Amino acid sequence: MAVSRDAAAPTPALWSIPRGLIVLLAVAAAVIAITGVKAFSGIVGPTFLALMLTVAVQPVQSWVRRRGWPNWAGMALALIAAYLIVLGLLAVLVVSVGQLATELPGYSSRFDELLDGARSVLGDLGIGGEQIRDMLSGLDFHQLVTLLQSVLRELAGVLSNLVFVLALLLFMAFDAMSIGRRVQIVEALRPDIAYALGAFAAGTRRYLVVSTVFGLIVGVFDGVGLWLFGVPLPVLWAVLSFITNFIPNIGFVLGLAPPALLALLDGGPRLMLWVIVFYCVVNFVIQSVIQPKFVGDAVGLSVTVTFLALIFWSWVLGALGALLALPLTLLLKAVLLDIDPSTRWLSALISTAPDSEPDPEIPRPKETS
Repeated sequence: MAVSRDAAAPTPALWSIPRGLIVLLAVAAAVIAITGVKAFSGIVGPTFLALMLTVAVQPVQSWVRRRGWPNWAGMALALIAAYLIVLGLLAVLVVSVGQLATELPGYSSRFDELLDGARSVLGDLGIGGEQIRDMLSGLDFHQLVTLLQSVLRELAGVLSNLVFVLALLLFMAFDAMSIGRRVQIVEALRPDIAYALGAFAAGTRRYLVVSTVFGLIVGVFDGVGLWLFGVPLPVLWAVLSFITNFIPNIGFVLGLAPPALLALLDGGPRLMLWVIVFYCVVNFVIQSVIQPKFVGDAVGLSVTVTFLALIFWSWVLGALGALLALPLTLLLKAVLLDIDPSTRWLSALISTAPDSEPDPEIPRPKETS
């Protein structure tokens, strides 16, 4: 009996890339991508800031369309709202930093008195003069003033690339006029991509709303409290509390340090202690007890992930990365996890409430055969 050639031919072996090599290539690609983003942080940061502002004011255009007004009216109102946010924050920061530069030099003698008092206390505790000099050698008033002003200038520098940000906002506002039709086309052709983008936009918008509302509450409480205590520049510290409210986990400490220091220079240790107690009571209750519940529901990220995101994006983009750490992480989650049904299960591992009900604002992916 003759054996056919096809039956006798051996089955070709299927070649596949080892899983370990795939992981190694993915890590190498991630390192290259992160290095590129860090190298172009001066462009990537303002671009993402403009995108966040566009996402935040997008409901204005939707509200205008529901009322039957023309698209250009919605674009104009949304653009005005975004411009007011950027220019308003920048104006307050610039004026406040200028006031701080004028105010601080007058506390030089007070700072020297506090150092002398600290030397006396340490001497009474039995600490030698050489040890005291070693402990207090790094405390210099001019260095302290320079450090504080540099921190505030860096916060103002987030919005300093004004022309670029305002131009991006204008172009993105024009593109947002037709975003609804574009999303419908994407949803029809690639429902998983539409789902990922919808999850990113809905989560980011809710996070910005929650953080803005609680930031305003904290800023008002802090400003009024500092004004009652007689701490100089309460408006500046209220704005600082509002801005640092967008920084997860450590924003409370960053917002407390400058007014506590100025309270020490202006009224002594007692006033500084009252400021610290006031901040701990008000800001801890609002930012650490109440707000995390709403922020967790809005972004769906665990506390550990938010802290690691803060460290990572601060290293990549600087101060702007700290302010936009959570929206940037939501974008990364949408691109890497939500966009692919086979990796979407990983979201449960980094989520605060994996068993929660689906968000009605997020379009669900259509079933594909």
